[in-house]
Amino acid sequence: MILLRLWRGELPLAEAFWTWAVLVALVVNLFTTIGFYWLVMAERTTAAIIVGYVISVAYNILAGVGAWRSAGRPNADPRWSGPARLAVVIGMTILSLT
Repeated sequence: MILLRLWRGELPLAEAFWTWAVLVALVVNLFTTIGFYWLVMAERTTAAIIVGYVISVAYNILAGVGAWRSAGRPNADPRWSGPARLAVVIGMTILSLT
């Protein structure tokens, strides 16, 4: 399963970072934010918290850890490992807090 490979850091750094930690994370966070507001307006507070925070934060952790671990692989390009790790920390923190 691809998400398990991501979690383990088995994906190439470019795929783990650009596909999963950037592109998919933006989509997940967009939809969970929309779902959160929709559920709040429908007065479904518990469901809103689950959708808006639990799902998005869980995904952000998965993607962040996966990209971090991919950056630490022996075959990862050292020119990109450090910047990728810094971007993961900053990006996942911002996505998780908003």
